Amino acid sequence: MTDTLSRRVPARDVWRLAVPALGVLAAEPLYVLVDTAVVGHLGALPLAGLALGGTLLSLVSTQLTFLSYGTTARTARLHGAGRRADAVGEGVQATWLALAVGVVVLAAGQLLAGPVARAMSGDAAVAEATVSWLRIALCGTPMILVTMAGNGWMRGVQDAVRPLRYVLAGNALSAALCPVLVYPVGWGLEGSAVANVVAQTVSAGFFLRALVREGSLRAPDTAVMWAQLRLGRDLVLRSLAFQACFLSATTVAARTSTEAVGAHQVVWQLWIFLSLVLDSVAIAAQSLVGAALGAKDSPRARGIAAQIVRYGVVLGCALGVLFALAFPVLPQLFTSDAGVLAAVPHAWWFFVALQPVAGLVFALDGVLLGAGDATFLRNATLSSAVLGYLPLIWMSLALGWGLSGIWTGLTLFMVLRLVFVLVRWRSGRWAVVGAVRDHAG
Repeated sequence: MTDTLSRRVPARDVWRLAVPALGVLAAEPLYVLVDTAVVGHLGALPLAGLALGGTLLSLVSTQLTFLSYGTTARTARLHGAGRRADAVGEGVQATWLALAVGVVVLAAGQLLAGPVARAMSGDAAVAEATVSWLRIALCGTPMILVTMAGNGWMRGVQDAVRPLRYVLAGNALSAALCPVLVYPVGWGLEGSAVANVVAQTVSAGFFLRALVREGSLRAPDTAVMWAQLRLGRDLVLRSLAFQACFLSATTVAARTSTEAVGAHQVVWQLWIFLSLVLDSVAIAAQSLVGAALGAKDSPRARGIAAQIVRYGVVLGCALGVLFALAFPVLPQLFTSDAGVLAAVPHAWWFFVALQPVAGLVFALDGVLLGAGDATFLRNATLSSAVLGYLPLIWMSLALGWGLSGIWTGLTLFMVLRLVFVLVRWRSGRWAVVGAVRDHAG
């Protein structure tokens, strides 16, 4: 244990990766807020179209995050082994894969946008607005995925600053362009979609230019891309488990009462925001643990893992205390509805109590993702969802448990995940050394 603790990295090495990663993670939600504020002044119908279209686009991109997380895991190992050219080459193949998947998603999206929007909205006017926005915004899908791949390989070679610059540059330009296209140019809701595509194209262009400057451009390598897809398979299934849980929670809250779904939305959006904060530490873990394993230094990987775990717990405890103290004031910033405010405590104290647990779970997720242990994470997440979250959510609807039942389900989900990742971490079976890890199983 003493040897493991002695192999830690300086704290500044963790935070120089975590802080820019937080900026990248926060950039998209902040841009969505700007977009919403601009379109919101057009009226309720365009805003509804943006809300539904944005949700569908976000759902697609969320399912394909393996292009960033999986690429980081594979690239970090090669970087740690001293094979920078091969590490960047991994980024090249991830970029080819991003373009191929992006074209498929774009084509499928154009065909399915209408039927899906009509099925989800139940209102012809809202569906029409959704489709008009979504079909334009989908044109940026290949660039969204290129940006994910770019974030992945740059994090893998421990360059976290350039991705932040690239993403902020695209989003800043788009934030300035959006109100111009919506109002003076007169494109309305469609102007918002065009600005979205511009943001993704500019950011992706920077990542593509970075690959050219690295001098590592290579033709598509199907063997490498298939290996990335095998890792991606596990991460996609894991993401689907998350989506099934979170959509079920919102559905049950909506069927409980208007006040319940409003209160759930307030607390849930705060949960999502704090998840970004905790996930930034996990991203640092991915890069540092992967590099240590690539260098065949298992004690260093274990030392970094223990260090990241402590940071996650401390950060989670601090956030829990902060939001416990903020309870008398913070919910009122989101709503003045007396019924919603009365329902908030039924979720709030679960949210506060879960922060230390989330800090530890997210930290260990980052460690295991950095090790490429995606198959285990897939199984742990699916098991936690099936055994914990989903049964309690739907029992809450049947038995009238309301928000307390929904958030009890989330608590059980997090506790089960905690048990799984703690056991895995303590076993040491994740610490497979070498420049490449076989993900076939």
